[in-house]
Amino acid sequence: MGSDIPHEVAHSALEKARGAMLSKQIEARGITNERVISAMSEIPRHLFVNPDDPAQAYADKALDIGFNQTISQPYIVALMSSLLADLPVGSRILEIGAGSGYQTAVLVHMGFEVHSMELIPQLRQKALEILSEQGLSPASMVNGDGRRGMPEKAPFDAIISAARSRRLPRS
Repeated sequence: MGSDIPHEVAHSALEKARGAMLSKQIEARGITNERVISAMSEIPRHLFVNPDDPAQAYADKALDIGFNQTISQPYIVALMSSLLADLPVGSRILEIGAGSGYQTAVLVHMGFEVHSMELIPQLRQKALEILSEQGLSPASMVNGDGRRGMPEKAPFDAIISAARSRRLPRS
């Protein structure tokens, strides 16, 4: 952020943008699960995107995070998280394609034991730094091809994937 903008004003604007994201993009589309809403209202999504334009973090679109990867639009994160919301706290989740770490943060905040995989080492490292700073570290986050899964940590109660694959692996 520019040094000419007082920190309090910038923080207030980001809080307002986060609130608008929740009401206009998430709740207005029917996602009302308290665990999902709580996580997305408390996690500063702008920390997981390009620091040059933090307000874009709350826009209704996917954003570039480098390495030809994107952070999913907020609604998609909410939708995917809501599909897991009925699982009990402590459930073991395998996350394929951690990317920026935002989806990881939401799942950890929801009380899940999250084991994440990210193919790109630089994204994994940056995600781990942000997650640690926010007190939302996953149980594990490894570099690897998500098509291989994480058999050494299995079994999982659910698998969530934000990664694309040209083909599905054989089971």
